[in-house]
Amino acid sequence: MRGRCRHRGNTASTGRGARPQPRRIRRFLEPALLLQLHDQPRHGYALIEGLDDLGMESYPADVSAIYRLLYGLEESGMITSSRDAEETGGAPRRVYALTPEGEAYLTDWVAELGETDRLLHRFLEAYQSHMREHEEETGRE
Repeated sequence: MRGRCRHRGNTASTGRGARPQPRRIRRFLEPALLLQLHDQPRHGYALIEGLDDLGMESYPADVSAIYRLLYGLEESGMITSSRDAEETGGAPRRVYALTPEGEAYLTDWVAELGETDRLLHRFLEAYQSHMREHEEETGRE
């Protein structure tokens, strides 16, 4: 087990009282993008902006990674894309839409995230209970 556990700084800044940042959940952008497409087809830029609405404004992801992810989701049949016929003054934009396979994949993700949520809540409750007991013991000394 040696060497497996390493401390990773995970705060917005190094100062006291810095706000903790969310841990990166591997491939979490996938369900976040699929959820947005569940409602209606969207352009890539609208999907990127929509991440903020899901509370992911501080989630580490760059624009090029998101477009690569969209391409991969399309290649795997989770989404489709088409050129927008609307004139925008620039290059035609791609519009992404969810497929039935993508909807099933999103449903699976939600089930797994529900289990992860249950596990995390149980861990946090155990931690808080432990810390309260520790504070009580320390206060008695």
